[in-house]
Amino acid sequence: MTDIILIRHGETDWNRVRRMQGHLDIDLNAQGRRQAQALAQALAAEPPAVIYASDLQRARDTAQAIAEHHQITVQIDPALRERCYGAFEGLKYDEISKAYPEAFAQWRAREPDARFPAGQRQAETLTEFSQRAVAAVTRLAQRHAGQKIIIVTHGGVLDCLYRAAENIALTEMREVPMKNAAINRLRWTGLGLQLTHWSQVAHLDAAALDEIDR
Repeated sequence: MTDIILIRHGETDWNRVRRMQGHLDIDLNAQGRRQAQALAQALAAEPPAVIYASDLQRARDTAQAIAEHHQITVQIDPALRERCYGAFEGLKYDEISKAYPEAFAQWRAREPDARFPAGQRQAETLTEFSQRAVAAVTRLAQRHAGQKIIIVTHGGVLDCLYRAAENIALTEMREVPMKNAAINRLRWTGLGLQLTHWSQVAHLDAAALDEIDR
């Protein structure tokens, strides 16, 4: 078995105003940096074998705050990135609804094979994204069998992993939070992912945002 501590990065200014980030490399804001430090304190007594992070700055910086307490190096894995949303990236939600009403409706309806218009990059379908996210975490869990690992990633990735652990279809509306800098716990059993705890936020001094797919 592998114990996985799963973290969504700290808050960014784009989280606050509901602007789509996706693969765009947006930094933590001041609140996000405070959340990262709070995470580091909360996890100080739980030394991991390794810490992995998405290659996007908001995840890397959150992971680095935790890693400094344990004097280990953050391992970067681009497969832990957020979903690529194509032309949606960089736009606020209301701007997406006006510019791409049909694609926006598909996104809100969680159509698993809908591909949004391309922007700087080609968008991933929800199915493609989920397969990537679950495969990445499964690969890391198998690599560190019998150990505890920390993975710092993005809200969409958390959603995919929660669904995999709880056997919830991608098409079902989301009912659980994916909060910035919350502590979530999964276990890899050798056969699949198992949920042990979700959305621990006692270490945070302010409400963490949860805007993905709302």
